[in-house]
Amino acid sequence: MENIACNGSGNSQTSFYLTGIPSLQKSLFLPVFVIFLLLYLLILVGNTLILVAVVAEPSLHKPMYFFLINLSALDIFSTTTTVPKLLSLFLLEDHFLSFPACFLQMYLFHGFNCSEAFILVVMAYDRYVAICHPLHYPVHMTPQTNTALAASAWLTALLLPVPAVVQTSQMAFDHIAYIYHCFCDHLAVVQASCSDTSHQTLMGFCIAMVVSFLPLLLVLLSYARILASVLRISSKEGRSKAFSTCSSHLLVVGTYYSSIAVAYVAYRADLPLDFHIVGNVVFAILTPVLNPLIYTLRNKDVKAAITKIIYLKTQAVIGILTFKSS
Repeated sequence: MENIACNGSGNSQTSFYLTGIPSLQKSLFLPVFVIFLLLYLLILVGNTLILVAVVAEPSLHKPMYFFLINLSALDIFSTTTTVPKLLSLFLLEDHFLSFPACFLQMYLFHGFNCSEAFILVVMAYDRYVAICHPLHYPVHMTPQTNTALAASAWLTALLLPVPAVVQTSQMAFDHIAYIYHCFCDHLAVVQASCSDTSHQTLMGFCIAMVVSFLPLLLVLLSYARILASVLRISSKEGRSKAFSTCSSHLLVVGTYYSSIAVAYVAYRADLPLDFHIVGNVVFAILTPVLNPLIYTLRNKDVKAAITKIIYLKTQAVIGILTFKSS
């Protein structure tokens, strides 16, 4: 990428201008805002219901669901770092972000998405122990072990983006730096700099490969062992039951890596800029939207707990309204 001449006098004075989707007509801003608002509300409501259901229902106090609420919390956090600004961009045409706000958004977005990849690995390990070593499961997956695994996933992933974010913040930017994106994605911010971008682009790519492919490899290894163990089960009913405990997690893993593939293809393919931006937005919101739907539709325990909570809340509201009217 050819360097841009800087006219700015320091990064502290830099403002970032988010272009959004450049070729999108202004007449479509409101419909796009409504679509993203509905998706964001779906993410908040769906993942909050899972959090409440797992915490409130004693039958869900198991390692698998402990990791699930970590995943739901990450989905809420990751979308909340980007979607509110995206909504403001399309509704109010608020394109500007300050230098600290942009880099905070970049760090949190990439940190939470890295955490999600590692939590998916921990969930795969949980299924591996449950199916391949069922007698040792209570010994291996204690509350202390579960907490340590989840904390390690969060801490490792939140540390990984630090070098890239710090080094990118030291690059030179103009007074107004144009980011061709809907939020402060690392690569988009690097491309807005007037410094040499090759080193930062390579670093970002290497971190992305580690965060994407290492967790995927670990998940695949876990499921290879699970598959080998399940195939040794003699009864068809036993195999079906074993696979059913993994189906929701497998769908979530498939959704997560499919969204990464969409973003990667949109970036690497010779496509218009708008496709690159939309591909990254799909990566940012697809998994958080689908995760609660997958777990409420595919997992009977979670579905029953959420149904119970909604029923009790509805009965409580009806009781209050009846009392007030009498």
